[in-house]
Formats: sequence, C-alpha cells, structure tokens
Amino acid sequence: MKIICMIPARIGSKRVPKKNLRLLNGKPLISYSIEAAIKSDVFSEIYINSDDNIFAEFAEKYNIKFYRRPDHLGSDSTNNDEFAHDFIENVQGDVLVQLLPTSPLISPEEIKNFVEEMIQNKYDSLVSVEDKQIACLYNNAPVNFKLLESHKSSQTMIPVKAYATVLMGWTYESFRENMQKYGFAYHGADGKIGYFTVKGFSTIDIDNEEDFYLAEIALRYINSNERFETVYYGDKTATEERIETKVIDILNRDGVKVNDFDSENQRVVNLPNLLKSQNSNTSWSKRLINSENNSATLISQLPGEGNRLHYHPNWNEWWFIVDGEWKWEIEGEEFIIKKGDIVYIEKNNWHRITAIGEKPAIRLAVSKEGVPHIYKEDVQE
Repeated sequence: MKIICMIPARIGSKRVPKKNLRLLNGKPLISYSIEAAIKSDVFSEIYINSDDNIFAEFAEKYNIKFYRRPDHLGSDSTNNDEFAHDFIENVQGDVLVQLLPTSPLISPEEIKNFVEEMIQNKYDSLVSVEDKQIACLYNNAPVNFKLLESHKSSQTMIPVKAYATVLMGWTYESFRENMQKYGFAYHGADGKIGYFTVKGFSTIDIDNEEDFYLAEIALRYINSNERFETVYYGDKTATEERIETKVIDILNRDGVKVNDFDSENQRVVNLPNLLKSQNSNTSWSKRLINSENNSATLISQLPGEGNRLHYHPNWNEWWFIVDGEWKWEIEGEEFIIKKGDIVYIEKNNWHRITAIGEKPAIRLAVSKEGVPHIYKEDVQE
C-alpha cells in the first residue's frame, strides 16, 4: 500500500501574511510539519503541495518531493476538495494523508497513530478532531444539553467533536468516487468514516497573530524542558519552600550589593581587563550574556560570603571558577574547588557555595533568566 503525505502550503494568506514562511521559535512554520512527517516513518512519499516554487527549496532541503499545483488552485477561493483532487489525479498512491503546516506541534507519534488507525480499521476517510466536553451551541441552539433541564457537570456530558483539521486521510478510491458522484469528498461523503482525537499542544492551530504567540510560548516551554510541579495550597512543600526567580534580587539577598546588568551581550569582552576594573574590596556581579537560550554572570564574593542553600527543580547548573577558592556543598557533601575548576550540579540537588581563603573568589555562573531557585522557608541565612 502506497501511503502519501501531502503538506499543502499556499503562499498567500490574508490574516497572517506568508504564515508558512514565518519564523516560529527560529524556524519557518512549515519546517515543523515536515520534520514530524519524516520522523513518523509511515509514509511512502512526502510532498509539499504549493502554488509557489519557494517551497521547492524546503523539499530539496529535507529530501522530500514538491508538487507545483496549477496557478488557479492557489487563490483564496480554492477549496480543499479541488487541490486534493488535483493532487490525487497527478500523484500515484493508495492513501492520501493531508498534514496542515498550521499545526506545528503535532507529534510524529500522533501522525503514526493516525495512519495506523486508518489502515487497521479500513476507513475510507479519517478526520482529526478535538473533543469539547462542555456545553456547546450551534446557531444559538444547544447541541449536547437541553435548556429545560438542570445543570450537568461537564464530565458527564457527551463530548462534541470539533474538526482539528491538522490531519485528514482519504483512500484514493473513495475520494475519486465521491468527487465524481457529488463534486466534493472532504468530509468523507459515502464510505466508512472515522474520527481521530488529538489533544494538548497538537490542537494549537495558527489562523491569526494570537495563535502565533500561543505557539511560540508553547514551543519555548517544550524546548526548555521545564516542567511544572503539582503543588497545592496547604501542602508541606508549599508552606516550607519558597521560590525566587529574579536574579538581581537573589544576588542582593545573597549579599552581593553591586550588580551590573546594564551592559550585557557585548560583542567581545576581555576578561582580564574586566577583572582589573572591579573593586576587590566588595562583592559584585556583572552579567555578560543574557539571551533566550542562556545567560552568563560573573560573581565575586569576599571570604565568608556565598549563596543560600537552594535547588533548581528544572535546571542543570554549571559554574567555571575564575579565581580564588570556594567551599561547595552538594546534597550534604562538601568540596573545595579552586581557580580553573568546572562544577556541575544536577537539578533537584540542594547546594550552596561559600568563598574561602584570603582573597575574593570569582565564579562564572551559566544559567538562564527566570530559572526557579527553591529555598527553605525556615532557614534564615
């Protein structure tokens, strides 16, 4: 059986101009669907179907195929039936799976499961949907509840299935027959039709600017590997631990009073000259790098000074010791570290550092803006 993946990508778009080419978290929007299709490893061939040759560059880059649809099928008035039918009549196959690039967070596993469900159940058409398990209306009339009844908990309601559209599947044979008989085939018409539920991030569909912002935030969250812990008011962890995230406030509480966060991201910084320019009689910090990916901050403290006992729930931390000596405590174990050492601390490990010796100790802290620092409420340091 020849299973074809078709990624439609029109160059024109009214609500979000050229949205398939717009960068999302640093990559063109269409790249995400291409990569997911390739990683799913279920397709005989993968095509980009477009009215513009610029998308042939993506096909070449990813070693997939490009189908240039006729110009008259690239207008706003062209519907899905028309360009899908044109594709089926010109590209040989048995099953066509349409993957929309406007849902960039669809996973390879979901694509694979979609195809397997269609084949195993011998569907003529398979539609991706999102379950809405809450009271729904159509044309101001109830769909899954009655006006003349008492309130129902949403968890007892029959879900209304809304088209997700990210994935649509048709057999070539059924699509051709429905087009010949009715002039349309998108919803399945005659034949065995199935519905495949997608959830979570996969339901983000980009139609307007706000959708782009939502997808951007979701991708940054996914790529950061940050995961939120489940905590409830009244829990022991909620009452005995405190979260701090603002770096300059953290440094102030650690006794570092002179902090320069105003001259970061310079093209070149000469470290020896920078160190010579600092006051060695007081503690200080200077942030060198602060980007969406990471940050790097020089921190100098006098003997006896350091930071408070804490841990990071979602961040593996590392430090480069620029000068001096430090006593490091990691999960109750003590280490003496000196100039030239690199220290790595895994997330969730309690740790603190204290400057020792007879001169200031300086470390380069490599981290990221907003990393949670968890402190014990009952520890006064």
